[in-house]
Amino acid sequence: VQLQASGGGTVQPGGSLRLSCAASGDVFSITTMAWYRQAPGKQRELVAIIARGGSAMYGDSVKGRFTISRDNAKGTVFLEMNSLRPEDTAAYYCNAYVYSSGYWGQGTLVTVSS
Repeated sequence: VQLQASGGGTVQPGGSLRLSCAASGDVFSITTMAWYRQAPGKQRELVAIIARGGSAMYGDSVKGRFTISRDNAKGTVFLEMNSLRPEDTAAYYCNAYVYSSGYWGQGTLVTVSS
């Protein structure tokens, strides 16, 4: 499975962005999909994770502002980010699991700055 993330950019505080991550290969075997982020000098952290059936969990810092969704048929996962804050600035990475194997996409940079 290969993952290709897109949608990053620069936005002002309070703005919105939508990230997409498209998988190729055996997309019908993908179980969980997730978004992680890593800010400069910090460890990578979980932003949101979604099961194949649609149940989702979020990191405490993004609850109520971010929404994760997926299209199982297309092997695509989305991250709708609203009310963005400067502390959301990071490289965002998508992740997918096929049985017990995890796969990573390349990062897409999100910068929140006035």
